Amino acid sequence: MVIIDTTVWIDYLRGLQNNETDYFDRELGRQRFGLTDLILCETLQGVGDENTFTRVQRELRKFEVFETGGQELAIEAARNFGKLRRRGRTVRKTIDCLIATFCLRYGHALLHRDRDYDHFEEFLGLTVIHP
Repeated sequence: MVIIDTTVWIDYLRGLQNNETDYFDRELGRQRFGLTDLILCETLQGVGDENTFTRVQRELRKFEVFETGGQELAIEAARNFGKLRRRGRTVRKTIDCLIATFCLRYGHALLHRDRDYDHFEEFLGLTVIHP
């Protein structure tokens, strides 16, 4: 399973072309793609009007949406944040720690356009798609 990060969804939904959106477009129907509830929330927060909100929500929910909440994942994400910080790498957003930790825990790859995930890949073994 490849989890598509908010950074890619936003570009894809706006019709922007880059390596990540091209990969997603090309592999659609050939690979399993999904997202987390946190990614769903972040992506929908960027939608302006109600009609577009409803359309985007319907499109995103065609994919498997994983729930990421819970104490265990929160604790594990905080631990990962600390591990990276001790190596001199600070992740800017808590939500990125939760998403990366979710992917690590369940063995999902991540397609993204956010440098914060680079630390998880380099030091903690996050599988990242590099199209």
